[in-house]
Amino acid sequence: MRKQLAIITARGGSKRIPGKNKKEFCGKPILYYSIEAARSAGVFDEIMVSTDDEAIAGLARKAGALVPFYRSAETAGDFASTDDVILEVLTEYRKRGREFDAFCCIYPTAPFLTGERLRRAMELLDTADSVMPVTAFSYPPQRGLLINQQGRLIRQFPEYATARSQDLPRVYHDCGQFYACKTKPFLEAGTTDVPNLLPLILSDLEVQDIDTPEDFEIAEIKYRRLFQHE
Repeated sequence: MRKQLAIITARGGSKRIPGKNKKEFCGKPILYYSIEAARSAGVFDEIMVSTDDEAIAGLARKAGALVPFYRSAETAGDFASTDDVILEVLTEYRKRGREFDAFCCIYPTAPFLTGERLRRAMELLDTADSVMPVTAFSYPPQRGLLINQQGRLIRQFPEYATARSQDLPRVYHDCGQFYACKTKPFLEAGTTDVPNLLPLILSDLEVQDIDTPEDFEIAEIKYRRLFQHE
């Protein structure tokens, strides 16, 4: 049996939505949804929250997660990557004499996430080194337009100007919910984007970036549609 760690990344700083990771979402702090999904998955030996914020740490512990150490100033800044945070967490556990064969890095603003989805992702690691949830672009990006320096529209890919949408290959993007990965390949590559990477395909209704107050409102509408049937 693999030893598996859930890492929920929840720093205190947020420029566009102040206190985003603590903000109430459909009746409870948005962080709770990620912790509850990880707990209900039933596949993790430990569920921890990586944070630099004491209030977030308190919420995490109240929801049943651990905060065994605080995030460093380097990984709490605006320019630290998710991979940087994962590496710090794994390194800190190693210093404490603990190793994990695989991990799932879960974002704290992923209210659509379910335990079943996390369980499925960790099962896929039986045949892959990493798993990423993705969803298809609603419109083919090959038909995308740019605005040039003169303010005129130009085609980004002129070769597809007359191509029918249905004839173009589907292009997918990261859902921004979680990354499941085996530890050894991650440490070797320094990223979860390893060659043996499998997709977990989600519908557009199950995905929402939450970067602005408007995004937050849209996410609540989607959540109620999916889970509360209002």
